[in-house]
Amino acid sequence: MRGLMYLGRRGAACRARLRRPTSDANLHRRTQHLTSMQLISLNIGLPREVLWHGTPITTGIFKQPVQGRIALRKLNLDGDRQADLTVHGGEYKAVYCYPHEHYAYWKTQLPNRDLPLAIFGENFTTEGLLENEVHLGDRFAVGSAELIVTQPRLPCYKLGIRFEDDGMVKRFLASGRTGFYVAVTKEGEVSSGEEIKLIARDPNAVPIPEITRLYVAKSYTSEDAASVHRALKVDSLPASWNNYLRDRLNKM
Repeated sequence: MRGLMYLGRRGAACRARLRRPTSDANLHRRTQHLTSMQLISLNIGLPREVLWHGTPITTGIFKQPVQGRIALRKLNLDGDRQADLTVHGGEYKAVYCYPHEHYAYWKTQLPNRDLPLAIFGENFTTEGLLENEVHLGDRFAVGSAELIVTQPRLPCYKLGIRFEDDGMVKRFLASGRTGFYVAVTKEGEVSSGEEIKLIARDPNAVPIPEITRLYVAKSYTSEDAASVHRALKVDSLPASWNNYLRDRLNKM
């Protein structure tokens, strides 16, 4: 499972422009169900050292909710950092978003576990942004900042550290409740309680769960290949993902 970490490597600068932005009328028709999107909790944290299985580990997964307006810059929120920049952070992973709706599911799966906001290591705890409604290349505005969706989260062993359970990594991925990463296309300030607005959708939009499924699929069908070809046309897809998906196509 640890091999999943390596899709997090930073690529070249994020090319945030869209080839053919969806018209306002078409965007409205295709996204009418996204009527109430909100930033429920804004979470930040600095790397800390913890002891796991007798080994000191430095991790930035421990986040805490904060109040007030926070500057969102190209690489991260002010006051937030990642520990291992070879697999975390960078322009394509500036902000990690996780739907608040999933907390109810995890409470049923982990009844004896406290689940405070940000326990999944997310920067944005969101409402109204479930993975199947979010696509590669979706552009959002929140506060005075603008964001673009780049990839789903593929958990590394540090999620197990946060939950004090190595098995949580596999359970998290298998649940399909992965959340997603965004890059910052316009720096600005954000705060909890603010509305999140969809401002553009890539014409080659592929839902986040489909990208996750394509990653773990043992083989591809012709329909899978068509989805991959669409995903490869999305400018915000990181080079690491691009290379991986192309390799999978070449092995069909």
